[in-house]
Amino acid sequence: MLVRVKVKVTAGARRERFAETAPGKFEIDVKEKAEQNAANRRVQTLVARYFRVSEKSVSIILGHQRPNKTFRVIK
Repeated sequence: MLVRVKVKVTAGARRERFAETAPGKFEIDVKEKAEQNAANRRVQTLVARYFRVSEKSVSIILGHQRPNKTFRVIK
């Protein structure tokens, strides 16, 4: 099963936050900075945990260098 998830990411936040704003839409704040892909990797980990899949099953398909991203989750 393939799921597309839209995520708005805030990198460099003081606290991590993971909130579902609508079905299939999330707002995620991470402590990691948007340098050397650190924030993207952390968001990928959090999305994988939410859907209870491995990190390899989650990939960014749009928005690699933007705060608004689209992830593909394979269940």
